Parts: sequence; C-alpha cells; structure tokens
Amino acid sequence: MLLQAANITKLFGVTPVLEGINLQILERERIGLVGVNGAGKSTLLQILAEEISYDGGQIFKAKETRIGYLAQNSGLQSDRTIWEEMLNVFAPLLETERELRGMEAQIADPAVAADEKAYQELLNRYALKSDWFKDNGGYEIETRIRSVLYGMGFGNFSSDTVISTLSGGQKTRLALARILLQAPDLLMLDEPTNHLDIQTLTWLEDYLRNYSGALLVVSHDRYFLDRLVTTIVEIERHQSTRYTGNYSRYIELKAAEYESRMKQYEKQQDEIARMEDFIQKNLVRASTTKRAQSRRKALEKMDRIERPLGDLKRASFSFEAEIQTGKDVLYVDQLSYGYDDSKTPLFQNVSFYLNRGETVALIGPNGIGKSTLLKILTGDLRPHSGSLTWGSKVKIGYYDQEQTHLNRENTVLEEVWSAFPHIEEARIRSVLGNFLFSGEDVLKKIAALSGGEKARVALAKLMLEKANVLILDEPTNHLDLFSKEVLESALLDYDGTLLFISHDRYFLNKMAERIVELHPNGAQHFLGNYDDYLEKKLELEEMAAEKAAQEAAKQKPERASLQEDDNAAKGKSGAASYEADKQAKREERNRQRRLEQLEELISKLEGDIASLEHELTLPEIYQDYTAVQERQTAIDEHKEQLSACYEEWEQLMEN
Repeated sequence: MLLQAANITKLFGVTPVLEGINLQILERERIGLVGVNGAGKSTLLQILAEEISYDGGQIFKAKETRIGYLAQNSGLQSDRTIWEEMLNVFAPLLETERELRGMEAQIADPAVAADEKAYQELLNRYALKSDWFKDNGGYEIETRIRSVLYGMGFGNFSSDTVISTLSGGQKTRLALARILLQAPDLLMLDEPTNHLDIQTLTWLEDYLRNYSGALLVVSHDRYFLDRLVTTIVEIERHQSTRYTGNYSRYIELKAAEYESRMKQYEKQQDEIARMEDFIQKNLVRASTTKRAQSRRKALEKMDRIERPLGDLKRASFSFEAEIQTGKDVLYVDQLSYGYDDSKTPLFQNVSFYLNRGETVALIGPNGIGKSTLLKILTGDLRPHSGSLTWGSKVKIGYYDQEQTHLNRENTVLEEVWSAFPHIEEARIRSVLGNFLFSGEDVLKKIAALSGGEKARVALAKLMLEKANVLILDEPTNHLDLFSKEVLESALLDYDGTLLFISHDRYFLNKMAERIVELHPNGAQHFLGNYDDYLEKKLELEEMAAEKAAQEAAKQKPERASLQEDDNAAKGKSGAASYEADKQAKREERNRQRRLEQLEELISKLEGDIASLEHELTLPEIYQDYTAVQERQTAIDEHKEQLSACYEEWEQLMEN
C-alpha cells in the first residue's frame, strides 16, 4: 500500500467540505476521483499532496513513496528553455554522469594507476556508480525527454524555446510533461485532459496505461476514465464511496446499489406499518395486550434504515427552436483566414455544408483554427477569401468556450435579464433555478463565478434564445460529469441544426452524425461518430501505404534481360510476401481489438462477481435460500466465463 487516508475531514470556516473520507491506494492502482463541481475533489488531492492541512483523520504513507501532484491549469513558470527545464528533472543522474566522467579521467591517469590499492578502490566505486546510473535510466534521458515532448505536442518546437514565451495552455501541457518525466510512485493529476487535443489525449492515455506507478486522477472525461481507470472513488455529500471498475461500470453499480437500498427501505417500511397496525388494533384488548406490547418493544429496538438519498439536484433544461429553417442551412466555399502578421494562412480552401436537423462535429489539432472558423460563421471575424451562405430563416445561437460574451460586472440575474428584458423576473429566476442558481446565488457577480457556473449562465442564455442553429465551441469544458449528461440529453432532443467543436470523445461518439476534420489546406469529411472516424482514418492510412508500396515497386530500375526469368519468380515471391505482410497486419489489428474487448469483459465480470458476493452478505439475501442459490449459480457462471476469457487473453498475449 502506497498511501491510506482514514476518516479525513476538512472544514472551510464552519462549513464541512469533506467528512469521513477514506481512501487506499495500492501499487500500480488506477483510481478515478469523481463528483460534481464543488464536491471537494481538488481539496482532497491538495490534502494528500500536503499542500493544505486537514481538520480530522489520519494519512499513512510509506517513507519511500514519492508523490507527484499536478493541480488543475497549473502552468509551468520558468525562465529556462524547454530542454533545460526537462533536463533539470534528471539533475541527480546528470550529476552522477559528471562524476563518472571525472572518475574516467582519473582511471586514465598513470599516476593514479601506480597506486594499486587506490586504483582498485577507484575501479570498484566507478563500477557501482556506473551500474546505478544505468539502472536508473541514465542512458535513456534524451530519448525519454524527446518522446514525452513529442507526445505532449512539442515535437515541432525548438528545444531553445523559452518557457515564459509560451501560451497558458502550452505551459499547462509542459507542466504535465515535466511531472510525467519525474515518474513518481503515486501520480495525482487534477483535470489533466484540459487544453489537450484528441491526438495528445490519446497519447497520454496510452502512456498512463503503461505507467509503472499508481494513478489518482480527477477527470470529467468519461472516455479517458473508461480507458484508464480500474477503480472509481466518488465524493458525494462530503463522503466517499469506492466502486470497482471503470466509469461506465460505476454508473451501473451505483444505480444497482440505490435500487437495492430502496428495496430494503421499502421492505422495512412495510414491516413497520404492519407492526404499528397490529399494535394499534391489539393494545387495548386484554387477550392480546402482551403480544402488542412485545411488538412495540421490538419496534422500538429496530434498527431503522434511512431512506436512500437519490442523486443530487442536477441542472434541468432543453433547447427549442422557435421557427424551422429551410432545408439548406449553410454552405461554406473555399474559406481561408490568416493573421495579419503571418504570411502563411491559418487555414485555406475550407468547404463544407449543413443541412436542417444535422449534428456535425468540427475537429482538428489545437491551433488549427477551429474556434476562428466558428467566429467567422457567427460574423465576429471576416474571412480573407472564400464565401459562406446561410439559408433562409436561420437564427444562430453561439456558445463561446471563453465566455467573452458575459459581462463580468453583472450579477447572474442582470446578465440573463438584460439579454431578455421582455421576460418577467419570475420566469428568469425560474430558468436560473433550473441551472442550479437559487436564492442568493442569482446575485453573485459573473467575475466571482467558477468556470462551471459561467458555463451554466451561458447555457441558460442560449436556451432562452430559442435559436434553430446552435454553434457550440467546447460546450462540455468546465462542466462536471453529471452536467455533461444533462447537456447531451438536451441536445439529443433538440430538433434544430447543431455544429460543435469538442475534444470530449464520449460526447463526440454520442452526438456526432458527421465529422469535419479541419486541415491547413482544407477540410475532410467523415460520416458517423468518433469511432467511425477512427476506423475510416485507419482504412485510409492502409490504402495510402499500399499505394506507396505499389509506386515504389514501379520505380525500381529494370534488371538485365538475363535475369528476367529470375525477376519474374522474385516478383511473384515479393507479391506473395506483400500480401502476407498485409494479412499479418490485419490479423494483428484484430488481435489488439479482441484483447481490448476481453479486458473490458474481464473487468465487467470481476465487477459483477464482486457485486453478487456482496449481495450474499445482505441479511435479506442470506436468509432466503432461493435467493442464495440464484446468486451462487450466477457467480459460478460468471467465474466460468471469466476463466475462459483469461485463457483466451493469455493465448492472444503469447502470440
């Protein structure tokens, strides 16, 4: 066990933030920490990292355990260059390397070699230090740095780039790169997926899946949690609950647990009602008084089950279009845009269309110009060339990820009411209540709101616009997991046209019907959601590789005529070899897909078995022979499936 937190309590003034939090972290464990915004997730990480104090409980940590903590949006502040800052992570190794070079100079010195005893001691010290240097990765420093920098999107940056000249998002990514290179025994990350594009997100997932230490991650990215973590710890109503499995499994287990508790509660309530009815009817009768009194005592001693608390109050809203657009909503033709101080355009030759009722996602790496393109569509910017044509009866609703359209000096009530002065105050307050702004909350200044609260204000305004075309720039940023689900439901029920930017792959999978990928020299179109897009991209890459191989084969110089027969035979052999190689690659992809399916199935089966075994400990189950038999049969069947899955998994891993 690397770390154990027992009964942790934290108060802000007299208000409890955390009460009785329990957490255990084992070696190589992957834990996702979830909860609504303001639940205390970041506070808990700060306590574990010893950045803030706690008011009750105990934390036990092994002396040799090294903890690394990266706070949310904590950019790297440094006057060094990127390369110097990354090298500084390996200062002890670099110092050892300097010592080794000095010892090598001594070994080569004839004067030192003359003293046989001192010379032998020097050789022994050199051997020990050299082994330590090698075992701790001294010869892999540059490779590791280049690999992590490339993965985090700094592959094209000069190593001499001074960190202080980078943007806020770049500094955040560099801080993440630095802590990955430090490789602590326990890595704690607070919203590490912020400011990452899809390509970088995918790289980070793969890196963390193979990470040698333990992980404790706060994230609102469900795709990220599903692929990475094996345990979920939820903080709700100041307390923690642990669930085995990834995020999707946690949702299932939580729903099943609530249903089980509600059944227990209802069963006891029925029993209490029967006992109270018996007492009331029989207490005054002489012949049954003793039995009634006995029942009353039993009722008084009964351990009452409290009614299970349901989900916390969530935002509740829907989007409606006031009028319907024509069939053709938007046509963009050969659009280009560039900044005045740059000769190279940000993007050019971009063409795409929107039809009524479509849901289209715009994707591409950070800095490619996605948000700029949306601002051109809304009229906030003018394109350098090309044209865009909106269809008839179009009314646009725009969501800006930076929330620049919110007035910082307004209160929440003023911000929404000033945009819709024709709506009565009671209606505005009712709408804000649906977005979780109740009572005095509506009098908070916009400047004092958190990112999630600002997002909810912007969504409230967007809902009231009743636009028939919604243009959304990263709408899930700053929203907690539960608010994202509410937003998804509202957008799925929306009968207008939707164009959005998102790096939330779960959101892309659920929402997108078509994907437009933005490039510097145009746009590429893909039907389907994010998974369909990945599959098509892989297919296109294979076709490109085949075409390149065929072109290379055509360009080979002709051999001498005497070798023609031999060449023909070799050509057949080469074609066969190419086909075999192609088949091998196909089989390897199928193997990898099957491995991922098996790992997900194994995780689900293990969670199901744990859940069923837990049910066997419940009084209403173990006192019911039939229920016990049903659970035990299910457990045996699950274990048989699990054994078969493990066997197939091991065979695939050996191939």
